[in-house]
Amino acid sequence: MRHLIRSLIVVGFAAFAVGAIAQAKYTLKAGHGGATETASHLALVRFADTLAKSTNGQVKVEIYPDRQLGEERELVEGLQLGSVDIAFVSNVSTFVPQFAVLDIPFLFKDAPHAYRVLDGKVGQDLQGAMEARGIIGLAFWEGGWRHLTTKKPVTTPKDLASLKIRTMQNPVHIEAFKRLGAAPIPMAWGEVFTSLGQGVIDGQENPITIIYTNSLWEVQKNVTLTGHLYGIHTLMMSKATWSKLPPDIQAKVREAAKEATGYQRTLSAKMEADQIELLKKHGMVVSKIDTAPFRTATADVAATLKNVDQAQLAAIRAQAQ
Repeated sequence: MRHLIRSLIVVGFAAFAVGAIAQAKYTLKAGHGGATETASHLALVRFADTLAKSTNGQVKVEIYPDRQLGEERELVEGLQLGSVDIAFVSNVSTFVPQFAVLDIPFLFKDAPHAYRVLDGKVGQDLQGAMEARGIIGLAFWEGGWRHLTTKKPVTTPKDLASLKIRTMQNPVHIEAFKRLGAAPIPMAWGEVFTSLGQGVIDGQENPITIIYTNSLWEVQKNVTLTGHLYGIHTLMMSKATWSKLPPDIQAKVREAAKEATGYQRTLSAKMEADQIELLKKHGMVVSKIDTAPFRTATADVAATLKNVDQAQLAAIRAQAQ
């Protein structure tokens, strides 16, 4: 699998280099916090390649993975200030409160349900809310279903009692894990591996691709497939950068983002299935559980959120069919 990913990376960058032979008129910095083996990084490479080709080399996208431009908060702040041109992050609601609706546990029935919502009116409305914060929304990529990793097995919420679980700095996530009986610890991702190894925290929750690419089998034994949240990587551009691009280039940016979205979602689903098997080979115990008790424990989280439009929430749930 890793050989395949490395080949995709090489091919992507080679194609990008060919497409950008012409002198670039616009050089854009794109950052994210993930590894180069992830589906979203590979999609960003594809986006850059497509954009370079479609603009005859007028636009060059320089990609900075692995938090080179900062943690997620710094990336979003950079977009707002114009010091970062493009980024994708997994936590937007801290900056755009309307996104809190997407943080509700067990919101989506399955991936097609998520796609219908994010590619439809709800997604358009959320992107409109971003623009008021100095950010242009380009696409919603699949971050992956978030699952638990712990040192001891977890099969019911009772097993989480008093466990220190790392979460993102997201109030909805924090509240959900409190309802499950855990002690949520918001923490920047760069600190998590060491904190797990030293016993500062007992577990964490993330998509399979993050668990795998960060070798969490070295510090955790168990993966519990809770699927409690559908992780979203929101692809964004600084409004300050966007306003400097002529309309024809803006249209090309959106076209490239749309093309990369289909590629990213397909690759993400395949990688998750493959990486679950690889985690098992590394000695992790991967458990499918009955999620009903987890759903029950977190069922009323949405009602406590002041930033959630209840009509919008109802519209999202109606699209589950």
